[in-house]
Amino acid sequence: MTDSSLELSPTVIAELTAHGVPEKLHPLFPHGLGGLIPAMGIRLSELSAERAVATMPVAPNTQPAGLLHGGASVVLAETLGSLASGVHGGVERMAVGVDVNATHLRPATAGYVTAVCTAVKLGRTVCVHTIEITDEAGRGVCSARITNMLIPRTAR
Repeated sequence: MTDSSLELSPTVIAELTAHGVPEKLHPLFPHGLGGLIPAMGIRLSELSAERAVATMPVAPNTQPAGLLHGGASVVLAETLGSLASGVHGGVERMAVGVDVNATHLRPATAGYVTAVCTAVKLGRTVCVHTIEITDEAGRGVCSARITNMLIPRTAR
């Protein structure tokens, strides 16, 4: 049995919908999004293997100086790259991150940041995406790259 044969619970459907996962992609996330995406306030506006777009609030995802935490930027980047890779993998394969790197370009102190994830390689076993995160003025906050392996899904 694979995860794709699981019936989605109303709670999972509500979570996926609330965070912007298109209904046609719900079967790819039978266990929901995990706890981190909702906790960070990440909201998707676009999701495909080739491109994903999401926003995330700066507050409360800040470090002690009141700046967007660099780790929060990496969470946003890894989230988009992994979700896009998971879409590419379909119901038979799931994405697992094997490498992520990020360069922080400028601080964000308020409002929202927007991340745009673009596929570099969509292979049978490896996916690579770049993610550009900008502030509300369109200025670069972070540039990241993630590599995901696609592995067979197993029943939990």
